[in-house]
Amino acid sequence: MTTATPTVGAGVQPPAPLTRAARVRKRLNSRTATLVSIVLALLWTIPTFGLFISSFRPEDQIKTTGWWTFFSDPQFTLQNYQDVLFSTGSSGQLASYFINSLAITIPSVLFPIAFASLAAYALAWINFRGRDWLYIGIFALQIVPLQMALVPLLRFFSTGVTVGGVQLLPAWDLVDEQKFAQVWFAHTCFALPFAVYLLHNFISQLPGDLMEAARVDGATHPKIFRTIVLPLITPALAAIGIFQFLWVWNDLLVALIFAGGGDETAPLTVRLAELAGTRGNEWQRLTAGAFVSIVVPLLVFLSLQRYFVRGLLAGSVKG
Repeated sequence: MTTATPTVGAGVQPPAPLTRAARVRKRLNSRTATLVSIVLALLWTIPTFGLFISSFRPEDQIKTTGWWTFFSDPQFTLQNYQDVLFSTGSSGQLASYFINSLAITIPSVLFPIAFASLAAYALAWINFRGRDWLYIGIFALQIVPLQMALVPLLRFFSTGVTVGGVQLLPAWDLVDEQKFAQVWFAHTCFALPFAVYLLHNFISQLPGDLMEAARVDGATHPKIFRTIVLPLITPALAAIGIFQFLWVWNDLLVALIFAGGGDETAPLTVRLAELAGTRGNEWQRLTAGAFVSIVVPLLVFLSLQRYFVRGLLAGSVKG
């Protein structure tokens, strides 16, 4: 007696294999990945939590005991924040430096995003001679250390550009708040290679049929970029914006070199470096000042976090 082997009936399709993106997503949603993520989050959060607790502790407590002793002997004070934000002495006036950091950071984020999105679209969807070599050159610029460009940039700002005894560009000769422009220029130059690379990977994967249909309808490149590409690359723009905001907000070297250390242009990081005092003994002010500097980047990240992972993984997987 023979038994019939089951066969797939007509019209019944076998289950489609998982794509690479689906396999990666499945692994990241496993229990092990979740547990590892929770452990890493706790380890990453503990120092920030300790900084937060220390910022409300009195000076004598901070200098004699660790922050964890707060749970056995809780003591609160707002004097640290009062000193760093509104005090007129050498340890205060952090509020004015806070405004300087915003004046430096916001344009330093918007400029590279705008220029990089335009460049990435051109490199992805406009055919011209040398396009691939130009993209490779931009990609290679990511390996150039920032410190190597500081002296040439500073010379460019102070003396201009001279070729064969002919001055092509004059010196900038900026003073006081005008020096913000030098910081914007420097941060834009340093951010463009990575921003162009990430956006190019995202834009190049947009459906070609969509672009072709827009061209058939008579849309020009500016209209395609404005009405089709920009709405679709919002996750990538948000990811770049977060990276650039955190980098510029926490930067000390570039702002100190190109904006100077004066009260009119110095960012928050310059003031934080001074809060510890000449002997490094003003810990209570440093904890409060450091936590004030964390607030704005934290708000930016939380407000854009839903775009962050999608933008960070743009172009890394297909399917």
